[in-house]
Amino acid sequence: MGPVGAPEHMKPGVAAEMPFEPDVAGLLTQAERPMDQGSRADLRTMFEENYAFIWRILRRFGVAPQNVDDSAQQVFLVAARKIDVVDRAKARSFLLGTALRVAAEARRAGARAREEVREDLDLVASAAPNPEQLTEKKRALERFDALLDEMPFELRAVFVLYEVEGMSTHDIAPALGLPRGTVASRLRRAREEFDGLAKRAKARAASGLHREGRAS
Repeated sequence: MGPVGAPEHMKPGVAAEMPFEPDVAGLLTQAERPMDQGSRADLRTMFEENYAFIWRILRRFGVAPQNVDDSAQQVFLVAARKIDVVDRAKARSFLLGTALRVAAEARRAGARAREEVREDLDLVASAAPNPEQLTEKKRALERFDALLDEMPFELRAVFVLYEVEGMSTHDIAPALGLPRGTVASRLRRAREEFDGLAKRAKARAASGLHREGRAS
């Protein structure tokens, strides 16, 4: 059972909220390095099988929406430059490790500050009832991301991979370069943190509705 407040549509198998179809041909062009046909085919397969996963991971790891596409391309450009040494059986782990580093760099570069400004604007825009733009799915996703933003990054990473992407602790450990016991410990702490944040957010929402009721 997932944690309280985690949107079911974030589970694996549901289409990511990507705004466009990824361009593998463009990636091969941007790689700017000669590749034989076998390497090109391997990169294309890696891209097609993992792009949606990496895109979701970057977004859930706190990369701002307007920067996710560029960050995803950056992950696969690294893969393109190292395609000759990437173990095909461990391609997803390699991409995940790269995505973690790219996400951390994006956060340090101030992506979160820009995202906060964007969210403020989104909240103002969403005040007017518009059923086409303000769906329950979008609101639930925004609430979920807001809770993730409050979690320490090391807990957030394990939580997202286990609870959202459905990875096992056995698979998460090598992907993050951590002992399996550390992953289990962080997952336990992350669940406690998330549930606490969700309860506090629910209490704030209930308090706000109570005040509005009294004012009316």
